[in-house]
Amino acid sequence: MSRMSVISRRVAGASVSLALAAGLAACAGPDSADSSGGSGAGGKPQKGGTLTVLNSNPQDDFDPARLYTSGGGNVPSLVFRTLTTRNREDGAAGAQVVPDLATDLGKPNKDATVWTYTLKEGLKYEDGSPITSADIKYGIERSFAAELSGGAPYLRDWLIGGDKYQGPYKDKGGLDSIETPDERTIVFKLNKPEGEFPYLATQTQFAPVPKAKDTGTKYEEHPVSSGPYKVVKNENDGEHLVLERNEHWDPKTDEERKAYPDKIDVRSGLDSAVINQRLQAGQGADAAAVTTDTNLGPAELAKVSGDDALAKRVGTGHFGYTNYLAFNPKVKPFDDLKVRQAVSYAVDRTSVINAAGGSSLAEPATTFLPPQKSFGYTKYDHFPAGANGDAAKAKALLKEAGYEDGLKITLTHSTDKDFETSPEIATALQDALQKAGFKVELQGLESNDYSDKTHSVKTAPGLFLGHWGADWPSGGPFLAPIFDGRQIVKEGSGNYNHAQLNDAAVNKEIDEINKLTDLDAAAARWGALDKKIGEQALSVPLFHPVYKRLFGKDIKNVVISDWTGVLDISQVAVK
Repeated sequence: MSRMSVISRRVAGASVSLALAAGLAACAGPDSADSSGGSGAGGKPQKGGTLTVLNSNPQDDFDPARLYTSGGGNVPSLVFRTLTTRNREDGAAGAQVVPDLATDLGKPNKDATVWTYTLKEGLKYEDGSPITSADIKYGIERSFAAELSGGAPYLRDWLIGGDKYQGPYKDKGGLDSIETPDERTIVFKLNKPEGEFPYLATQTQFAPVPKAKDTGTKYEEHPVSSGPYKVVKNENDGEHLVLERNEHWDPKTDEERKAYPDKIDVRSGLDSAVINQRLQAGQGADAAAVTTDTNLGPAELAKVSGDDALAKRVGTGHFGYTNYLAFNPKVKPFDDLKVRQAVSYAVDRTSVINAAGGSSLAEPATTFLPPQKSFGYTKYDHFPAGANGDAAKAKALLKEAGYEDGLKITLTHSTDKDFETSPEIATALQDALQKAGFKVELQGLESNDYSDKTHSVKTAPGLFLGHWGADWPSGGPFLAPIFDGRQIVKEGSGNYNHAQLNDAAVNKEIDEINKLTDLDAAAARWGALDKKIGEQALSVPLFHPVYKRLFGKDIKNVVISDWTGVLDISQVAVK
């Protein structure tokens, strides 16, 4: 089961505003800053100085068990190393998974139900003690403890016995499905084939934790570092986080993190407008500052674009994320394929993009998968409506469905204007649909009520605004949670299969792709599956967000990948 947790989904959703002014991620684009060290003040990056991070969201729950992937704008990956990690390069190259603590991406058995990893030699914690396979096993086991909840759910779903394990504080026996035959070897036994296990091994639950240093819920105050930096200050649950060099980190064992600054000062809980004002002004410490969670909005972008010096300090790009109209075919009249097709033809993507902040901040989508190779992107447009919709085609389909005089429908959205399901986007859709013969009533709900209603099979409306971002750059965590019938959650508000699709052929293909350990081959299959599902008109892809982030004038070596899109502070230099 590859369902993104409610926490992760809300983080993803909350971080993309109407103007996409606070997106999850961005990848290097043609107008992004030079990432070869020539950005900012210019010159070759050197070690030294202090990097300041100005963020809106606090870096709270700074415990590898509680973090969802390596969230928080890459800050955790400076302290917590994992078995594998993302390749720290610009663009598409950065969507690759590479070894970190491990010597390789893992060795699977024939059917990818057993994965074996060997640790590199010479790995040490901040106190100089050796990192062992037992520490990684323990770090994973403690992530199962109820008091340390918040991390990704995959291990609970994938490991044999994971669904019943309660963590080491209650279950002293540990997880039998994780074996450590010696100090450098760790073996994982899964309950089904998972060819993408190397991706999973990038998540912070795979960070080593020495059992003797585990302080439970207080561990976040001073976690033991395995990375290039250690925590020397953590105030107000991550509102102010200060990192300094871990003298026992050996760069010979870590090809990914450059660790140029001597110190990293993370200031969070700031207003997004204030962050962008400070980065523009670049006074004092702000000259060597970045943000990893605050985008430029339309008005700010217009101002920055008119200033050549500021324009050179904007990182641009895309993250694996799609905004779409979601159908629930269990609700009439959306059980009728022709009605869903009519909606698909009627949508005016240009007006939607304008409502989302304009073409600089959003790109039209006709596929559910994002347009990146790592996802298996396969270009298709089953219901070609052009840039402004095809009202005539939509009317013809409504007539075929028996609604010659039009059809009254309801579109549900959030009333939160700083949300991607906002009233402005809903209004743009309403206008286009009404031109095609629909009579559209808008139902606006407060964001929490909206989330609860749309993600419950008992209350989900027939048509609502949806969005999805992947936990790693692959079609698996993108398509499976939305279209795998076995992931339909029948109780509570944790269902993301909005169409409640339970197609045996789709489920079987997901299983077959999961057996593949050749990630390129798997990507091609995900793309083909996306195209096949798209024929059923279960959703209307609207747009993929584009992200624009400022960085300080003294920042060098800007690297923004297709994996996170966040400016990678493990690569940044300030001198």
